[in-house]
Amino acid sequence: MSGIHLFKNFIKSPHATGSIWPSSRFLSAAMTSSIGIDKADSIVELGPGTGVITGEIIKRIKHNSKFFVVELNKDLCDIVKDKYPSIKIYNEDAANLENLKAEEEIEHIDIVISSLPWAAFSENLQRSILDAVHASLKDGGVFTTFAYLQGALLPTGLKFRKLLRSYFKTVKTSNVIWRNLPPAFIYRCTK
Repeated sequence: MSGIHLFKNFIKSPHATGSIWPSSRFLSAAMTSSIGIDKADSIVELGPGTGVITGEIIKRIKHNSKFFVVELNKDLCDIVKDKYPSIKIYNEDAANLENLKAEEEIEHIDIVISSLPWAAFSENLQRSILDAVHASLKDGGVFTTFAYLQGALLPTGLKFRKLLRSYFKTVKTSNVIWRNLPPAFIYRCTK
């Protein structure tokens, strides 16, 4: 059922939703592996959509970690709240991450996991969100996000790759996850 909700939200606002179908379990597992979730004290997810990756984070997180989710779309917020009632979810803009971090009484975030549709954003919006992510992360903190193959080739997708390299010490890309619709790859960035 969550696929139908995501598709409807995509039709209403393709620039805000960015995908017609939820991430596959293969992309979700790849997004959350090898980034230290099990050791992190604070984790934030930006743009959880219908909560597929949220479920993977919950499986890996240690019991005393602070974890919250930021979703701009009210309909998708409600879906995630219904699926995971114990998770703190903010119906907010990701560019407000610093304020939300302060509200949660977190000095610095260890890991930020994002499913935001970067290729659909203007460069100004990309920068405002990356400014907030970079300022909120601890030194050595991890930012991970993914890009669809076709979106990575758009001018905004190419600019986003360059922006990541200007914000983070290291930017690594994964192999293509072909078992996702559409195929995607992951950026793993370290502050």
